[in-house]
Amino acid sequence: MNRKIFTLAALIWLSFSGFAQSQLSVEYIMRDPKWMGFFPSRPQWSDDSKSIYFQYNPEGNPADSTYVIHLQNPKTYTEVSWREENKLERNQASLNADKSLRVFVGPNDKLILETLKTGEQKEVLNWYTRISNPTFLVDENKIAFAAEQNIFVFNLESGVVNRVTHISNGSKPSESRSDKMDEKPKGFVERENLELLQVVREREENAELRKQYREATRDDEAKEFIYYTEGKNPANLQLSPSGRFATFTYYNSSSNKNTKVPDYVAASGYTEELNARPKVGTEPTTSEIGIYDIDRDSVYFINTSTLPGLKDLPDYVTDYPDKEWKEEDRKLALFGPIFSPDGSKAIIQARSFDNKDRWIAEADLETGELKILDRQRDEAWIGGPGIGWTFSGGTLGWLPDNKHIYFQSEETGYSHLYILDTDTGKKKALTSGKYEVFTPFISKDHKSWYLTTSEVDPGERHFYRMPLMGGRMEKLTSMTGNNDVTLSPDEKQLAIIYSYSNKPAELYLQENKVGAKAQQLTTGQSQAFQSYDWRDPEIIRFKAQDGAMVPARIYEPDPAKKNGAAVIFVHGAGYLQNVHKWWSSYFREYMFHNLLADLGYTVLDIDYRASAGYGRDWRTGIYRHMGGKDLSDQVDGAKHLISNYGVDADRIGIYGGSYGGFITLMALFTEPDVFKSGAGLRSVTDWAHYNHGYTANILNTPEEDPIAYRRSSPIYFAEGLKGNLLMAHGMVDVNVHFQDVVRLSQRLIELGKDNWEMAIYPVEDHGFVEPSSWTDEYKRILKLFNSTLIND
Repeated sequence: MNRKIFTLAALIWLSFSGFAQSQLSVEYIMRDPKWMGFFPSRPQWSDDSKSIYFQYNPEGNPADSTYVIHLQNPKTYTEVSWREENKLERNQASLNADKSLRVFVGPNDKLILETLKTGEQKEVLNWYTRISNPTFLVDENKIAFAAEQNIFVFNLESGVVNRVTHISNGSKPSESRSDKMDEKPKGFVERENLELLQVVREREENAELRKQYREATRDDEAKEFIYYTEGKNPANLQLSPSGRFATFTYYNSSSNKNTKVPDYVAASGYTEELNARPKVGTEPTTSEIGIYDIDRDSVYFINTSTLPGLKDLPDYVTDYPDKEWKEEDRKLALFGPIFSPDGSKAIIQARSFDNKDRWIAEADLETGELKILDRQRDEAWIGGPGIGWTFSGGTLGWLPDNKHIYFQSEETGYSHLYILDTDTGKKKALTSGKYEVFTPFISKDHKSWYLTTSEVDPGERHFYRMPLMGGRMEKLTSMTGNNDVTLSPDEKQLAIIYSYSNKPAELYLQENKVGAKAQQLTTGQSQAFQSYDWRDPEIIRFKAQDGAMVPARIYEPDPAKKNGAAVIFVHGAGYLQNVHKWWSSYFREYMFHNLLADLGYTVLDIDYRASAGYGRDWRTGIYRHMGGKDLSDQVDGAKHLISNYGVDADRIGIYGGSYGGFITLMALFTEPDVFKSGAGLRSVTDWAHYNHGYTANILNTPEEDPIAYRRSSPIYFAEGLKGNLLMAHGMVDVNVHFQDVVRLSQRLIELGKDNWEMAIYPVEDHGFVEPSSWTDEYKRILKLFNSTLIND
């Protein structure tokens, strides 16, 4: 900002001289969000489908509480007492096949059996130590559970508990010292003594006979098979529904160096260190899955060496012709097994740590060998809705016929639902088209799918029903916006958290029928919030330089107030959608954009390349070059504003947080003739300093692909700064570390740049919490734009 200070004349000009005004102010909109009202979340049905529990806060308390609406009187909600709320807890709950019974872990590790029709609960087992993962077996009189790194089976009829695995995390004991002594040749003194003394010799011979007899006749408990883990800790213990096989996972962690984030305002008064994540390029945690064959008393491991393409190198290696690339098995993350309902089959998912491959395979439970069912390869990275991450399987399971599996794949470029016959290998897409599928699940009667999709529009979400083996989808919701549905246990009613672009979430009730009308149950907007006419931003598309049509939200000012200046907002996360027809998670920024439009600015909010909601090619458009198409989309958006909305080419600003802050820096450093001013908030400045899970997907690792990191990191382009830059960062940010902005500021100092400033927030993490911090940050952003785009 050339370190300017507003003069009294400038302040008077801003206050009078025709400068547009708004009933909004930064202080007003950045208060504690409670000023807006109270809005419901996390609906949950009672087991009898007669009541809806949800999180709510009409009293303006420090935190939300549980409320309930009974359908017999849907216009009234009441707060749930803590005693009743405790009764709702179902720790590690599991249902039987027809969902008539539920087993869960109660207080003090009691096993509770509940009849869902009547709500009757019965304590069936009071165990002596911590238990986990209780599940019904195919024989529903038996419940398996894990305890002390082993699996036990409880018989409901007999009340008997059997331990079915014998796992010890110790080492296999060596032979006893006396046995070893017996094996040694007898010395002269011992031989002589035994020859001379008959009684001693007879006692020795009798002792050996007794030992041999004990070994020949010892009981089954003494002979039991024990699997020794040699110090490894088995996780995810489960028993197959048939009771024949147990499985477990070993996670082989690597010791990576974590970053230390200093907390200068800790309650102790001393500077304390917060443990934060390691940086990208660290050694991954790998996994292996063990199978415990209970009938054969043996343990073996799933063999992943036969996965097709396990040694395949990524295409980017051609950019490094002088580097020698080893042909070796890639490291894997394994998920599963997932057993078929009858326990006869099991599938696993394997993902390569270079993020290029996902395999779904059937495991031969008697050998550990794999039969490949599906391989998804992506030269960028595997991702998308329902695909899962690392040790998560995403949408993956069995149909009730014990034959077909289901999963989601981006095979066509959009994430869709598939089934596959494990006997024939035949795969069938149940959904198709230029839209995406979210959270599919099977109906209680096993005849239908329920799923949410964006088929109507990328900016809408609706709930559908579809035949189990595929067919016509029935659209069950009709309200334009986002319909986040929770289905009642009897599948007759929908509880919907619904919102629209300028209307925060409310709770609705609807019959589970096509064409049924939804009934609004809550109304939480405050009078103060309702007193302003919040804009319903228009969704537009503009053409990018590569021909792609880029979606965006536009906030237009009153023509009489239009000042010719524009601000482009860049959402965070990269893979996130903000151009939609529902209430944004960026609600503060949404209100700020209304304020800017009131003041005469034109505001554009772009779902640039890498954003969610538009399929695989959009998601991976930034592969190996962050600050490439994602930035050129901002430039093309600016050009669209100039050509179609009367914006002055010399009066365009840009701002955003996290990934949006990164794009802001790249914009001011590499496109300084397009953007005059920018505010980069909690910005990544050097991708080699960010985390592994996110960054390695997009840029590979800095050791293997330094080209990608060099062209994607703002710190390498800081010499290009011409315009006015504000950087704002929380000092206890454990996601994008404060170190990022400190290193960049030193770079700017060394380059002799003087048109920048930095605001630091000592008590804030990555997501700001304090209203005072939000207010200070956005007053600075508004001051930056007012002083450089309007009054410069």
